Amino acid sequence: MDISRTGDVWWKNAVIYCLDVETFQDSNGDGIGDFAGLTRRIDHLARLGVTCIWLMPFYPTANQDDGYDITDYYGVDPRLGTLGDLAVFLRTARDRGIRVIADLVVNHTSDQHPWFRSAASDRNSPYRDWYVWRDEIPEDGPDEVIFPDQEDSIWEWHEETGQYYLHRFYAHQPDLNIGNPLVREEIHKIVGFWLQLGLSGFRVDAVPYLLDTQGLKAPPDLDLHDWLRDLRSFVQRRCGEAVLLGEVNLPYQETRRFFGDDGGGELNMCLDFNMNQAMALALVREDAGPLVHSLRAMPELHPDDGWAHFARNHDEWTLDKLTEAERQQVFRAFGPDKDMQLFGRGLRRRIPTMLKGNDDRIRLVYSLVFALPGAPVLFYGEEIGMAENLDIPGRLSVRSPMQWSDGPNGGFSTAPPDKMLRPVVSGSRWGPEAVNVADQERDPDSLLNWLERLIRRRREMPEVAFGEWSFIPFPDAAIFALRYDWGDRTALLLHNLGKRACRSRCRLDGGKPMGRLTRIQGQGRLDLDADGTASLDLPGHGCLWLRADPAGEAG
Repeated sequence: MDISRTGDVWWKNAVIYCLDVETFQDSNGDGIGDFAGLTRRIDHLARLGVTCIWLMPFYPTANQDDGYDITDYYGVDPRLGTLGDLAVFLRTARDRGIRVIADLVVNHTSDQHPWFRSAASDRNSPYRDWYVWRDEIPEDGPDEVIFPDQEDSIWEWHEETGQYYLHRFYAHQPDLNIGNPLVREEIHKIVGFWLQLGLSGFRVDAVPYLLDTQGLKAPPDLDLHDWLRDLRSFVQRRCGEAVLLGEVNLPYQETRRFFGDDGGGELNMCLDFNMNQAMALALVREDAGPLVHSLRAMPELHPDDGWAHFARNHDEWTLDKLTEAERQQVFRAFGPDKDMQLFGRGLRRRIPTMLKGNDDRIRLVYSLVFALPGAPVLFYGEEIGMAENLDIPGRLSVRSPMQWSDGPNGGFSTAPPDKMLRPVVSGSRWGPEAVNVADQERDPDSLLNWLERLIRRRREMPEVAFGEWSFIPFPDAAIFALRYDWGDRTALLLHNLGKRACRSRCRLDGGKPMGRLTRIQGQGRLDLDADGTASLDLPGHGCLWLRADPAGEAG
C-alpha cells in the first residue's frame, strides 16, 4: 500500500459534484446563475466535502441546448460573467482544496459558430472540411436518431450549398469532422487554453460519437484511439494532475477500449452507465442480483484508471442497457406516467420523487453509490433531496434552480418570477419551503448532514478506490455486501435492498483475518464467529460500513 498514490491519482478517490452555473446562484438579480454567485456558494461545497467540481458548459452559446451548442470555445457566456469572474472562482475553489473540471463538447458545434457559418456560406470556405458534408445520405453511414422526439434523421439538407451535413444530435448542432487534422489540432488548443487558466481536466462529452468515423468520405490518417491517447499525453504534459473523464455509454468491454485496454493511456475515467442501470433494476426488485452481475462483468483497468459512479446525472436516467421487460419494470415503479419518461428509454425524474420520499431508500441509494469501486459523482441538489420540475420540458426537468432557503425563488435569485431562467420546484412537499439548504444545515438528522458524514467517511476509506474488492456471500438476495482489501486496510460495506429487516449468515473463506470490526457508518450488526461464520443483522433498506482491525480481537 502506498498512501501517496491517493494524491498522485486523485481522481480515483475524488468526490465529484456536477453543477450548471446558470441554475446554481444568481448574484445580480437577472434570474440567471453566474460565476459570482457560484463563488459565493463555494463554502457550501467545501463543507459538504466535495473535492472536484464538474462545470456543465459555460461557454458562449446559441442556447438552444442548454449550453451544449457552443459558439466560442475560448470564452465565457456573458450571462454568466466574464473570464475574470471565472478566474476568481477557480482561485477560490483551489483555496478550499477543490479542483475544477469542465465539459469538453467537441463532437459538434452550434450552427451559429463562426466556423460553421463560414463553412455553410461557400463550398470553398477554409472551414468547409471542418464539418461532414455529403451529396447524398450514405447508405452505409450512421443512422441512429438520438432524439426521436425532435429529429427524424441525422443528416440535414443545406439548401444554400446543396449538400447534407451530419448532426448526430440536433440539426442545429453540426458534427465536427474529427478526420480533419486541423480539427484535432484545434481541440488540443482548446484543451491547452483552459488548462492554462486553471482547470484540472475535462468531462469529455459523447466520446464514442467524437471518435466515430462513420459518415466520413475517407478514413482518417490515424487510429482515433491513438489520437485519444495523444490527447491524454498532451493534457498531462500541460498539467500533470489533469484528468479526462469520459461519457461512454457502451457495454463494459466496449467502454474498456476508451481507457486504452490493458495498457491504459486514453481516458483516465469513464462514467459507469452499466452499473447505474443495474442499480435501477436492483432497487425496483429489491434484489442485489443486477449489481452483482454488473460488478462481475466490470473489466479490470490500468491501476491509474477508474470508474465514476452516480445515482442521477444531468440528463435523463437512461435505461437503454436494460431489456424492454426490465425497462418497463423500472418505468412502472419509478415513472409510470408518460410525462415522466423520455425517448422511450429514460426517466426525467430525480431520486427522491422516484422513491416517493422514503428517507431510508434515498440514503440507501447514495450509500450504494459511495460503496462501489470508483469515485462517486453527485448532481447539484442531490445533497438536500431536490425534486425535478416536470413543468420544464424534456431532460431540463432535473435542471431547475438550486434551493438555498425558503425565501422567494428558493434563495436562488431576487428576480421576479417571470424573469427567472427556469421556475423553481413548486408545492408544499418538494418546493423550497420544505427542501432547502438553510433548514437542513440546522437539522443534524437531515439528508445534507447525513451525506456530509458519508462523504467524510468515504474519503477516509481509499481502499474503496484503490483496493481489491470481493463479494461477501450472504445467501439473502436483498443483501449487497462488498469487502475491500488494500495493504493493511480492510473495509466491509453492507446494504439491505429489501424493505424487511434481514438476518443472514455465511462463512468467510480465504483472506486475512479481520479481527475487531469498527462501525464507520450506518445501522445494524455484523458478528464474526471463531470458525469464520459471519452473522449479519440489517434493518430494512439499511446500510452498514465497517472497518476491520486485524490486530484487534474479534468482537
